[in-house]
Amino acid sequence: MTETTDALVLDLVEWIGREPRLYSEVIETWRTSCPRLTIWEDAVDRGYVARQPVAGQGVRVAITENGAKFLREHGRAA
Repeated sequence: MTETTDALVLDLVEWIGREPRLYSEVIETWRTSCPRLTIWEDAVDRGYVARQPVAGQGVRVAITENGAKFLREHGRAA
């Protein structure tokens, strides 16, 4: 992964860490048409975020323990 990609994954995890987000909001905000920027997929593959079904709301995205650790390791609060 490149430095740019790592920084963007960190930004995504931090953004989700502020409050769980609806999946539709995450995808709308973080979508990209560039196949080289797979920020969402990288965050999921690395276990930093996870989807959770919520009755009446759809699917919510929240950071995992690994995501919180990733933020702490980079000087950002979880």
